[in-house]
Amino acid sequence: MVALDTGTPAPGFCLPDKNNTEICLSTFAGKWIVLYFYPKDNTPGCTTEAKGFNEELEAFSRLNAEVIGISADSCQSHAKFAGTHGLKIILLSDESHTVIEKYEAWRPKKILGREILGIVRTTYIIGPDGTIREVWPHVKVTGHADAVKIRLEELQASSE
Repeated sequence: MVALDTGTPAPGFCLPDKNNTEICLSTFAGKWIVLYFYPKDNTPGCTTEAKGFNEELEAFSRLNAEVIGISADSCQSHAKFAGTHGLKIILLSDESHTVIEKYEAWRPKKILGREILGIVRTTYIIGPDGTIREVWPHVKVTGHADAVKIRLEELQASSE
């Protein structure tokens, strides 16, 4: 099970974005963060997931939330991915898997019947105080962005 659970502090990090500009989690202090980990740019599931978050970006912005996607792909790969699909969400590159491992998204998974280590789709909602407020340790892509938005609205309503 996920040790980074609700109520625990979100591990800090700084990673490069698609323009090779360093983005740090601390930059967004005081905002809600939707932090999601995905396996690979330009694959069907990852594209669907990214487009889902991108389509809801305005709604997340109204909720004072930033959407950040992290994979092990290069900055150049992220730039191509964002350009091809018109993505405005923040995409960060973690080629060393340091942050991916901190957030427990690097786990065993089955592909074609074989168990391998890889990035398991995982999403976190981080509150303005820097604590983890919600965790999805095994994401199903269809409808996920909407489910995250609904949960964020519930969390905000309960903290008023």
